[in-house]
This record gives sequence, C-alpha cells and structure tokens, in this order.
Amino acid sequence: FGKKGVKGVKAEKKTQKKTALKKNIVPGSVLILLAGRFRGRRVVFLKQLESGLLLVTGPYAINGVPLRRVNQRYCIATSTKVDLKGADYASVDDAYSARTEAKKKGKSEGAFFSEESSKSQMPQEKKDKQKKMEEGIAKGLGADMKAYLKARFSL
Repeated sequence: FGKKGVKGVKAEKKTQKKTALKKNIVPGSVLILLAGRFRGRRVVFLKQLESGLLLVTGPYAINGVPLRRVNQRYCIATSTKVDLKGADYASVDDAYSARTEAKKKGKSEGAFFSEESSKSQMPQEKKDKQKKMEEGIAKGLGADMKAYLKARFSL
C-alpha cells in the first residue's frame, strides 16, 4: 500500500446531484401514479422537491389523494395540464412530509391485545393548510377535468 511518511490522496465525498425532471413533466401537468396506495390515480404535479421527489396532489377534495411525495419513476406523465393559479406551494419541502419518530416502548402481552392499533393521525393544522393550498386548484377545474381526475387508470 503506501510508504511510511507519504500521505495518501483522500477520496472526495460524492454529493447526490438533483434528479433531472422528465422533460414532459411541468408544474400543472396530470400524472398517473403506478405504485403505492394510490396506484392508478391521476394527480396534479406541483413541484420537484430538493430530494428529487415530486410533490403531487389529487386534489384531496376531488379524488382523495392528499399532498404527497412521489418518485418520478412511478409516474406516467400525461399531456393534460391544469392551471395552478393561486396555488402557493413554496412553503412545502421534504420536512413537511417526513414522519415523526414515535418512541417504541416494550409491551406486555396483555397490553398488546388490549390496546387498539393507534394509527398516526395527521395533525389538524396540517389538514387545514393542505385544504387551503388545494382550494385554488380545485376551484379552477371544470366538471370534465374533475371527472377525469376522479377516474382510475388501468390497463
């Protein structure tokens, strides 16, 4: 390996470059989700986050898809566009969607069976913020576009 007294060259730290956005995905375009809980749903693309993930929304009032992060590998872009006027998503970042770490404590057998599964609920202020952000998009949609977003995609 190296001789004594000779310093080796340090390896440079690799930084993850921002994922390039597919050319046909622009803010306001309608995407079809291919995986996850909402597979087959049509969603509106809002912006690309720092992590490279896409921020999308249903809107929730129309097809039940909340504000969520999606990997662009699991999306099909359509040629349909939606007007994003009055929608401000600058405050949403990766930390907005991050899960809060719950402390895990040891449970006895009795406590395990007596306790109902406590699902983590979304805080009310987060729900209100999401509703306010999606309002502008939902108002600007026509009846035909609402029906299009509600319809599931399948082959």
